[in-house]
Amino acid sequence: MATTGARMLAGVALGWTLLGGTAPAAEKAHPWSLELHGGAGTVDPAKLTPEAAAAYQAGMTAALEAGTAVLKSGGAAVDAVEAAVKVLEDDPLFNAGRGAVFTAAGRNEMDAAIMDGATLKAGSVATVTHTRHPISLARAVMEKTPHVLLAGEGADAFSKEAGLEQADPAWFFTERRWQALVKELTDKGVPVPPRPAGAPAEPDKHTLLDLRNFEPADAHRFGTVGAVAVDTKGNVAAATSTGGMTAKRPGRIGDSPIIGAGTYASNQSCAVSATGSGEYFIRLTVAREICALVQYQHMKLQAAVDEVIQHRLTALGGDGGVIAAAPDGTLAWGFNTTGMYRIRVKQGGTPEFGIFKDEGAAKAHPKNEP
Repeated sequence: MATTGARMLAGVALGWTLLGGTAPAAEKAHPWSLELHGGAGTVDPAKLTPEAAAAYQAGMTAALEAGTAVLKSGGAAVDAVEAAVKVLEDDPLFNAGRGAVFTAAGRNEMDAAIMDGATLKAGSVATVTHTRHPISLARAVMEKTPHVLLAGEGADAFSKEAGLEQADPAWFFTERRWQALVKELTDKGVPVPPRPAGAPAEPDKHTLLDLRNFEPADAHRFGTVGAVAVDTKGNVAAATSTGGMTAKRPGRIGDSPIIGAGTYASNQSCAVSATGSGEYFIRLTVAREICALVQYQHMKLQAAVDEVIQHRLTALGGDGGVIAAAPDGTLAWGFNTTGMYRIRVKQGGTPEFGIFKDEGAAKAHPKNEP
C-alpha cells in the first residue's frame, strides 16, 4: 500500500511538471500570536496591592488561555479574540460585561466591536443592557445582519432574536463599580440615583473599607478590554468591549464600537484594540491611523503605535493605549498613562504580563502554557 501511495504522489507531481508547472507544496501553518489588554489608566504602583495585581494577572491569563486554545487547534483569529474577550467580560475585575461601570443614572450600558482582517467584515453594538456577552452580540451583528452598528433597544432586541444569552441588569452589578459612581457623583455634588433593583444589600463599613483598599475607586473610571490575534493562516482580528466611563451621560458612546477609532483589523496592515479616553480616540481615528501608517508609510508596527499614542494622542490631550498585531505575527503595545493591564504570547513562547509603564513584562504562568 505504501508503494502504491508513493507512486500515486509521484504521478501527481509528474502531471504538474508535464503541464509546465511545479507540484504544489504542502501548506505550512503560520505561527499564531495573541495579545490582550484589560484597560489603561492611572494605575498607581503605590496603591495597587499585590493581591489586586495577582488577581488581574490571573484573570488575564485565563482569557489568554481561552484564546490560545482556539489558535492552537487551528481556529480563526476572529474566534480567538471573541473567546478571550468573553472571559474578560465575565470577570468583575474589568470594565466590561459583569464589571461594567455605571452611568450617572445608575445603569450599566455596554459597547463592543469585532472585526475580521481577512474580509474587513465588522460588527459592533452600543449601550446594550441585557446581553451577557456584548462581544458575541457584536459578532452576531457582523454575521447575521447587513449592518455594522446597532445600539440601545434595537441591539438588545436583536440579541434575543439571535438566541444569545440574556442577563438581568442586576447580574452586571458589582459593588466596587457602584461605590465608584457614588464617590464620583458625591464629589461633584450631584445626587446619587437609587441603588439598582435586584442589587445586593448595601455592605457594611468593613466590607467597603476592604473594597477601597483593594484598589482606588476610580481605577476604572475609563476602562476597556480587548484582544488582537494572528491565526495559523496569517489572518488578523480585533475585538474590544467596555462599560464606558463612570458617571457618563446615559446614551454616551465612546470609541470601542466605532470601527476605525477603538477597533480595526485588516490583513493589509494590522489589528488594533484601544482603551482610554474615547472621545480623543474617535477624533484621531486611532486604530485606523496606526494601520494606515503600517500600510501606506510602511512603518514598523511598534513605530506606528508610538507615533499615534506617544505623539498625536498626547499632543491632543488624550490618554490611553492600544495593542496591535500584524499578519507576520509581530505584536506591539503602547500607552501614555501610568499603566495598562496587558498580556501576550506567540506560538512556542512564554506569556508576558505587565501593568506599569516602566517595568519589564513579567512572565505569566497559565495552567496550560501555550
